[in-house]
Amino acid sequence: QVQLVESGGGLVQPGGSLRLSCAASGISFNIYPMGWYRQAPGKQREEVAIITRGGTTNYANSVKGRFTISRDNAKNTVYLQMNSLKPEDTAVYYCNLHHPAMDYWGQGTQVIVSS
Repeated sequence: QVQLVESGGGLVQPGGSLRLSCAASGISFNIYPMGWYRQAPGKQREEVAIITRGGTTNYANSVKGRFTISRDNAKNTVYLQMNSLKPEDTAVYYCNLHHPAMDYWGQGTQVIVSS
């Protein structure tokens, strides 16, 4: 059974930082692309950042230069370092594992950027 468990969300002031983690189990983590997505209230879920099995990364324009995705295959964990946070980054952040047969999702972690 594949499980993705996110952690690290919370309330932060504008300009602050947070580091999200996503621990995977039940699957050979290191061979699949991983990603972070987010969904703000009243909006569709959007892609934030993707990292391939080889470490190639891709970011949404809105987070380029502020967010960094990384993975530790030894720990079956993917991270999202978020710096210079803005109120518009407020959303539920979801971890994703892209398997050819289906996508796996975590339960989400809430990030609120507010003063």
